[in-house]
Amino acid sequence: MQHQSEATLPDRSSPKPFRTTARIVGVLYLAGMVVGIGGNVLIQSILGAPDPSTIAANSMLLAMGVVLWLSTVAGDAAHGILMFPVLKPHSERAAVGYLGARIIDATFIAVMALLILIQIPVGIEYLNAGSSDTSYLQALSTVLTKANLYAYEFAMITVGVAGLILCSMFYRTQLVPRLLAVWGLIGYAILLLGSVLQVLGFNLNSIQAIPGGLWELFIGVWLIAKGFSVSSQLPSEPTSSSTTPVVTPPLVGSAAP
Repeated sequence: MQHQSEATLPDRSSPKPFRTTARIVGVLYLAGMVVGIGGNVLIQSILGAPDPSTIAANSMLLAMGVVLWLSTVAGDAAHGILMFPVLKPHSERAAVGYLGARIIDATFIAVMALLILIQIPVGIEYLNAGSSDTSYLQALSTVLTKANLYAYEFAMITVGVAGLILCSMFYRTQLVPRLLAVWGLIGYAILLLGSVLQVLGFNLNSIQAIPGGLWELFIGVWLIAKGFSVSSQLPSEPTSSSTTPVVTPPLVGSAAP
């Protein structure tokens, strides 16, 4: 006779789907803000000097600032990669759009970092030129500074687009409370519009980044502490319930009825 038994298996289903993903995304938001601000302070304190010789004298600090900015490139791309499996069950188009926007954003930041690094040899040439005419080097430094600012603003435009995609999905799926999603939609819309105005020549002193920046700070803490909402019905890997019967094969030599 075939023997059957019921084994009690632990319920491995998590009450918070994609809990680890939420924590990593939250950490990336907070780390990106800290690293980005630190790198920007270093870069602007050197590039804001009246002549390129300051760049040559502080080339190591400038390079450190660029490395900090480059670390945000990896973080921005990681946002799109990590959120892809979270968004895809709800909208594959939104998942692909968010991933693509994040990669474009990271590309513009990388271009900006390269333009800043080119300032170092320009500064060295300016320092070595001595009493000779260096006006062309000053002009080149000014052009490079303008170019890296344009690259930054285009990156922020793309961040605004990515943020609108993400927060619209947050609103639709309630992965986070809808009030947070609305805050994000407003913040990223302001960032997008303000960055476009910056490209057009309006100097907003980066105030357009404040609402979205505060949202990223808050959502980072939220995702680390609470994760995504279970009411969003995120898919999770199949699990065995605590009462799932387990059928054992017949014992060798046992008689079947």
